[in-house]
Amino acid sequence: MAVAVKPNFVMTPATWGMLVLLGMIWGGSFFFARVAVQHIPPVTLVMLRIGLAAAALHLYLAGRHGLYPTLRKRWRAFLVMGLINNIVPHILIFTGQTQIGAGLAAILNATTPIFTILIANRLTEDEKMTAAKIAGCLVGLVGTAVLVGPRALAPFTGDSGGPPLWALLLPLAAAMSYGFAGIYGKRFRDIAPAVTATGQLTASSIVLLPLAAVVDRPWLLPFPPAGTVLAVLALALVSTAYAYILFFRIMSTAGATNTSLVTLLVPPSAIVAGMLFLGEQISPAGALGMGLVLSGLVILDGRVFRRKAR
Repeated sequence: MAVAVKPNFVMTPATWGMLVLLGMIWGGSFFFARVAVQHIPPVTLVMLRIGLAAAALHLYLAGRHGLYPTLRKRWRAFLVMGLINNIVPHILIFTGQTQIGAGLAAILNATTPIFTILIANRLTEDEKMTAAKIAGCLVGLVGTAVLVGPRALAPFTGDSGGPPLWALLLPLAAAMSYGFAGIYGKRFRDIAPAVTATGQLTASSIVLLPLAAVVDRPWLLPFPPAGTVLAVLALALVSTAYAYILFFRIMSTAGATNTSLVTLLVPPSAIVAGMLFLGEQISPAGALGMGLVLSGLVILDGRVFRRKAR
């Protein structure tokens, strides 16, 4: 009788290098979006990002791994996944970024693992709460309250400065959508990861094309500046298409748990890019909130405490 052997995932220096690169790329996506959304409406920007990335992944796969039969067979599931993992969260984030900077949007969206755990505890039987998860969620939610709380109290304190509350809540709503996508994505375990990525991006593109036409009528918009065009191309080809390829390469060698460490690298990357190229600044409350959110993610990950215990 054959005995199943658990894969021995090891973080080599090369893997760490790819993980840091992925964190910089995904952190850069908030920077590119902040640049592009100044000239392109959010729905059209999402359509361009997703559509160009889908085309790039189709060229990359060239029909391998049973891409086209899988698309025909599972198109409904890809449509749902595309809705909750691409269309809804990206539109929410880009709309929020019309008012808030790249760094703040990245910090708020870093709450995705927290919402994923809360949703999984409610909707699944095999991912229930533990003491560590409860502690991590509480710390992360306190960090979120530090970031959003002052704006929620603004009507009572008379504070009119800073971004509007709705702009801060939209990345959090996007994080919730990603949380649902993380649970729903379990049904794609029997499919090659690159096919799953291509399938959801393809389904999303089909929905976004008429949606952008109705909402924004992009053919009436003035042609954006060259810098905006470059930001869109980077957002689609680097921060989406190439990032997916890199993500799945890391996961195949390091495993899902190690790959999830990228969540800790995205906000600092976005903050640095915003400060260097957009002149953004992070307030003391923002720094405290980010520290709490990232601390919550470290507690959720748990490996630091397991290592100390050993």
